[in-house]
Amino acid sequence: MPDPGHIAATVFVVTADGEERLVGRVVGRCADLATIDALARFALVARREGGRMQLREVSAELRELLELVGLAEPLGVESCGKAELGEQLGIEEVVQADDPPA
Repeated sequence: MPDPGHIAATVFVVTADGEERLVGRVVGRCADLATIDALARFALVARREGGRMQLREVSAELRELLELVGLAEPLGVESCGKAELGEQLGIEEVVQADDPPA
């Protein structure tokens, strides 16, 4: 984990045939729109080449800014949670008030 007050992410490119290539690490003092712009431009280059970008080990501050501007999913931010068996991330179970617990 990065130090508090610093941002970090590991950048991978996934090629059209599924091969993952480590590109590098993003490290900085704070998450700002210049960082987001650079990541978005890099993702566009990866797509033009037939691949996609994936960000892993993303610091909380950078993840929050990417989510705020709506680019977490398009920029391939790795999910921080794991789905339970039979569930998908982001899908919540609907519970009826009179439904007994399982």
